[in-house]
Amino acid sequence: MYHILDKIEGPEDVKKLNDIQQKILASEIRQALIENISKTGGHLASNLGVVELTIAIHSTYSSPWDKIIWDVGHQSYVHKILTGRLDRFSTIRQYNGLSGFPKMQESPHDAFGTGHSSTSISTALGIAVARDMEGKDFSVVAVIGDGALSGGMAFEALNHAGHLGTNLTVILNENEMSIAKNVGSLARYLSRLRTDPTYSKLKGDIENILKKIPGIGQSVAKVAEKAKDSIKYFLVPSMFFEELGFTYLGPVDGHDIAILKDVLFRAKNLKGPVLIHVVTKKGKGYNPAVTNPDKYHGVGPFDIVSGKIIQKPQRQTFSSAFGEIMVELAEEEPKLVAITAAMASGTGLSRFAKTYPGRFFDVAIAEQHAVTFAAGMATIGFKPVFAVYSTFLQRAYDQVIHDVCLQNLPIVLAVDRAGIVGEDGPTHHGVFDISYLRQIPNIQILAPSGCSELKAMMRYAVNCDGPVAIRYPRGEDEEKPVAYRGTVPISKGVSEVLKEGSHLYILAVGNMVPRSCRVAEKLKDTGIDAGVVNVRFVKPLDTELISRIAVKTGKLVVVEDNVVSGGFGSSLLEYISEADLPLKVKILGFPDEFVSHGDTCSLYREYGLDEEGILERVAGFAAEGGRAVG
Repeated sequence: MYHILDKIEGPEDVKKLNDIQQKILASEIRQALIENISKTGGHLASNLGVVELTIAIHSTYSSPWDKIIWDVGHQSYVHKILTGRLDRFSTIRQYNGLSGFPKMQESPHDAFGTGHSSTSISTALGIAVARDMEGKDFSVVAVIGDGALSGGMAFEALNHAGHLGTNLTVILNENEMSIAKNVGSLARYLSRLRTDPTYSKLKGDIENILKKIPGIGQSVAKVAEKAKDSIKYFLVPSMFFEELGFTYLGPVDGHDIAILKDVLFRAKNLKGPVLIHVVTKKGKGYNPAVTNPDKYHGVGPFDIVSGKIIQKPQRQTFSSAFGEIMVELAEEEPKLVAITAAMASGTGLSRFAKTYPGRFFDVAIAEQHAVTFAAGMATIGFKPVFAVYSTFLQRAYDQVIHDVCLQNLPIVLAVDRAGIVGEDGPTHHGVFDISYLRQIPNIQILAPSGCSELKAMMRYAVNCDGPVAIRYPRGEDEEKPVAYRGTVPISKGVSEVLKEGSHLYILAVGNMVPRSCRVAEKLKDTGIDAGVVNVRFVKPLDTELISRIAVKTGKLVVVEDNVVSGGFGSSLLEYISEADLPLKVKILGFPDEFVSHGDTCSLYREYGLDEEGILERVAGFAAEGGRAVG
């Protein structure tokens, strides 16, 4: 199918190609990316932008001996293709297929598993220091994008690396800002000059000579150093990195393989930390992705010729419902503000940003800052809403405890992508938020069963006098059976009984409610009368309701899209123990393991949380005799 790509079994085969062959290889890789991702979906634009860079890296370094760390990792598809995984690339992000991110268990060429941003430099520095301690000599390379560099952890690592001075290469891939003035012969000349050993030796020799001049040597040397620095700052603004202790090379054309190999080779032979500034075009080689890089960053299946994304008819999504209610609330409340961490579109806040630009804040990839920034605004009487994916809120855990909940500040955490998210896998599943939020004093935690309920909960939350987290899933609203559509208003700590039961009750959390309702309908056919409760409030617990139904049936089933450990079911067991209730409880959730990637239907089925799995387990539980004593 491919003239050159089909012959690449690993990085050593890349090294054997001449410049012309590597250009052909780049074209074939782009073809493979577009053909496969058009069928499976995935991260397209970012991978199209790093084709030449990845070829140059594997032409210069020897993976897996040399360690290559991909920040975030959604741009690692080309790396996977060049390290012997082309034959499985059609399974990318599919159930039981290749992961969409670097994964150590998948290949020795994946030196570190990634998925969250801004971690690569810390990881690479740790590997480099361990290498030095063991007396080994392999190279360590971190590839980080300009967006990920906004994360505070990246700067912490840069600072530490410059202090330690160990051999390390950081490749900064810039694909957003325009810095065309610095791309050209002058920049290449300065890069070559800095990497030339003769230049480094000459600079040192001159400084030593000047310092030896009797009486005035030190002063002359300082003046010369200041003059040199002023010229550097005038010519190359990015000398910020040199102040941190890095040798700065670039900017470099990220689509010129020959230049990239030359710069990488020179960096490989330098002592100390080096930062190579590479400029690439996101989506290069496929015009729709170039024109709309955000749209094609993480894309579903699409038609290659037209670029049209293939979408099935959808009901309203939770994210779009959140976006709608935010605009409505902003019309009513002038002190409502929206905050996001580089996820305006993903969280549904694009319309809010356009309608109320002065009340919208995108803090970039900085979740810790976002939470404390919101806390600061709350102290002045504003009503901040921080929209964030569940998996990314994990990064701001200390701030939620210390800066928000300890001070009982009224901010709203709109926790999107709660539960499993599908193809992005374990780094992105939101199955821990109930467990890590529930234990914090002062916070309320709500989980809507549908979009209309999400809107009602948002209206409730922005009028609370303390912190509120509302967790909701990715994707569209599932309809409950007509008979199970309640109308009870949102009231603090009050659950909603959708159906009374005589044999047991199913306590369902969030998006588990619609399928639990359908399970209850099917249980009727087996003679089991199951009640259904829309939990609504994970915290505080509706103890009055629990006590009532405990006396009535003695059996409860919890269904939640969180890990069982520390989840809503755990809070129920804690209350049963404290209240000494005669109650038997079955908890259905995710076990103590990381959930793999794949379509959500397959994942729910694997863990017995699809409709059939819940039905089977609840029926079995109902058949068990007797009551447990709490």
